[in-house]
Amino acid sequence: MGGRSHLSLVRTGSDMVKDGQREGPLLQAGPTGWWDHRMNDLHISAATAADLTAVLDFWKTAAEGTSISDDLAGVERLHARDPHAVLLARRDGELVGSVIAGFDGWRCHLYRLAVHPEHRRQGIGAALLAAAEERFRALGGRRADAMVLDRNERAQAAWKAGGYHPEEHWTRWVKPLNG
Repeated sequence: MGGRSHLSLVRTGSDMVKDGQREGPLLQAGPTGWWDHRMNDLHISAATAADLTAVLDFWKTAAEGTSISDDLAGVERLHARDPHAVLLARRDGELVGSVIAGFDGWRCHLYRLAVHPEHRRQGIGAALLAAAEERFRALGGRRADAMVLDRNERAQAAWKAGGYHPEEHWTRWVKPLNG
């Protein structure tokens, strides 16, 4: 994240407008990642290779559902291809949130937005989304999409609060490529 310390993130949703006035940027970029000026102890940065095992353990507690790629080899491949895709939120050094912000050069994809159950409803998910969206903008992305489980109503509410909506005319088609 070095070299981008001049960027500041601005959220355009209604959560940043109070009495018709902007409250200011949600996040500020710093030399080692982003921090939320409303929560001085929240720090968002890209995961390092040393973080990956802890990220997998974190998802067991904080994320719903599992994926075919939720193993160390899968996350290591992602990190090797794009070392800035996995964004982590830490409060006082403790991992409290994550999101995968993958950009393939054409589309912006969001996965694994997860906040530790004891830290939910404190703006951590919104801060992670703002960091992911700023990453996409810096890379030239124009639209972000998220994979959200149909049964996960809490996640659907969080995505809706972030300004996302389902596109009913799309259906995800998958085929496992193992074997």
